Amino acid sequence: MLIAVTGASGVYLAIRLLEILKEKDVKTELIISKNAEKIVSIETDYNISEVRKLADKNYEVNDLLAPPASGSYKLDSMIIIPCSMKSLSAIANGYANNLITRAADVMIKEKRKLILVVRETPFSAIHLENMLKLAKLGVVIFPPIPSYYIKPKNIEELIEFTIGRILDQLGIESNIKRWGNI
Repeated sequence: MLIAVTGASGVYLAIRLLEILKEKDVKTELIISKNAEKIVSIETDYNISEVRKLADKNYEVNDLLAPPASGSYKLDSMIIIPCSMKSLSAIANGYANNLITRAADVMIKEKRKLILVVRETPFSAIHLENMLKLAKLGVVIFPPIPSYYIKPKNIEELIEFTIGRILDQLGIESNIKRWGNI
C-alpha cells in the first residue's frame, strides 16, 4: 500500500494511519512532499525521520524513476493523506509532475484503488469540479469530515474514527463505533 503526504493541513492523519497500519502488519510505502515535510514540523511533535520510519519503504517525491511511477509495479492501493488542492488539481488534469501525482495517475490508469483525503474548506467550484472528475473515474474522494454521532470527547477520537473509515475503504478491520451500535 502506498501512502503519500502532501502539503495540506492534517498531516497527523497520515502519521496515525501509518502507525495503525504498522500495528496491523500492513506493508507500506511512503512519499512525502517537501511542503508536507514542513507541515509535519509545524503541526506535530514528530520529526520527518520518525515519520519515514513508520513505513517499510520510502521514496523521494521527485524520483520519477521509483517503482510506483510504473504501472508494472504492483500496488493494490494508494492513499494521499492529506491531499492538497494543488495535488488534487494535478491528478485531475493528468499533470504528473512528481512521484505523488505520477503514482496517482498510474493508479487511475491501472484501475486500482486511489483514495484522496482532501483538505480544504470551503470547497470552491474548481475544487468540486476536480473532485467530480476524479470520482467519475472511480477515485474515492474522502474529506475527513467529523462524525458527531460517536459523541467524541477529544480530537483523538475524531482522528481514530476517520482512520477507521479509511480502513473500511481498504477492507481492513477497525474497531470504530458504528451507526446502530452506539
